[in-house]
Amino acid sequence: MSAGRWVSRWHDEIDPKPVAPGVYKRKAGGYRIRGRVVDPRTGRMVEVRRALPDAKSAREASAALAAELERAKGGARDAEALPRFTEYAATIMARKITDGRIASASGREKWMVILRAHLDPAFGSIYIDHLTAADVEAWKARFAAKVRAGNASPTTGNTILSVLRVITAAAADEYDLKDPMRRVRPFDTRGHRTYTDEAPNSLAPADVPRFLATMREMFPRMYAPTVLGFVTGLRPSSLRPLRRRGPASDVKWDDGLLLVRQSHTRGTEVMPATKTGRDQRIQMPAELVAILRDHVAGLKGKAAASDLLFPSTTGAFLPVEAFDKPFAKCAAAMGLPYKLTPRAMRRTFQDMAREARVEGVITRAISGHATEAMQRHYSTARDHEIAAGLSALVAMAVPAPMGSN
Repeated sequence: MSAGRWVSRWHDEIDPKPVAPGVYKRKAGGYRIRGRVVDPRTGRMVEVRRALPDAKSAREASAALAAELERAKGGARDAEALPRFTEYAATIMARKITDGRIASASGREKWMVILRAHLDPAFGSIYIDHLTAADVEAWKARFAAKVRAGNASPTTGNTILSVLRVITAAAADEYDLKDPMRRVRPFDTRGHRTYTDEAPNSLAPADVPRFLATMREMFPRMYAPTVLGFVTGLRPSSLRPLRRRGPASDVKWDDGLLLVRQSHTRGTEVMPATKTGRDQRIQMPAELVAILRDHVAGLKGKAAASDLLFPSTTGAFLPVEAFDKPFAKCAAAMGLPYKLTPRAMRRTFQDMAREARVEGVITRAISGHATEAMQRHYSTARDHEIAAGLSALVAMAVPAPMGSN
């Protein structure tokens, strides 16, 4: 077919007969080049296709095509390619589960969600040694747009990045690679508030008795675990697996001792350690033991036959969401102007302990916080505490009025 018999192809009009491999004359002048090459980052075929309206000859167009293909190819890969990101990430997750660094069902679920919903769609097809900081920064830009639109949180983004860092650091060590995350900065969380004055997700200590009275009236079966949560700061995941009897009972009734050494996250699976990895030994006062005894005495049917301190009506673990409805309903009944979730127990405990002047070392021993920094993270300085503190400082700093004795 001779030149001049133009066809529409690739959004252009060209002579369908190439004048050189991958080089076609254009009706509008110049040449169009087209070729394919394997992308070493993904192992997949990619196409190079563009118009060269200013090319003067087929040789010039052929040289441009060769340069474009070489650029797309980026150099040859080794005969034995390293795994793609999706394969390697799954391997790292499996290793962490095997060696116990991901010990809970919720931990596995977190990794699976992050991989499937975020990292695999973004980087899954890229060979692990071809993942670059530019790839990560491009993903960050897309996620940042979601944050600006109010559809995502920067703290969520940083959680995703933390998982990615684990994977790339492992690859860098295993294959002697440059870690692409080495200079990638986390999302800026300034201005992002998990808790605010309008929505603190905690109760003022003075409101706790009214909340618990409401809980006792509306949801009597949840009264005792809620009391224990508020006065110890224990997480629901630590409350659910507590055993009241049996060879491994966590409640030593005669001694008033509570042993916290397990964590329940999903289904029937129990992690044989707390979230922090530290067992807790809590000496309970007689008043608290009495509340727990009353709770046990009120259990009926399958719940009464269970070894659990706070069983469901079937005798199994309370579901993960067991506290959600009672907290929401009681908060509404009290007329609280903000949402209250079970996390409020751990946050309110810190404020109650501080107001009761419980020493920090004792507070951390009860709640299981490993550091003062984490203890402060869960604390909310109340207005009257700040005013009292400032009043003491003013009294210390401001001189007496002129003429006073």
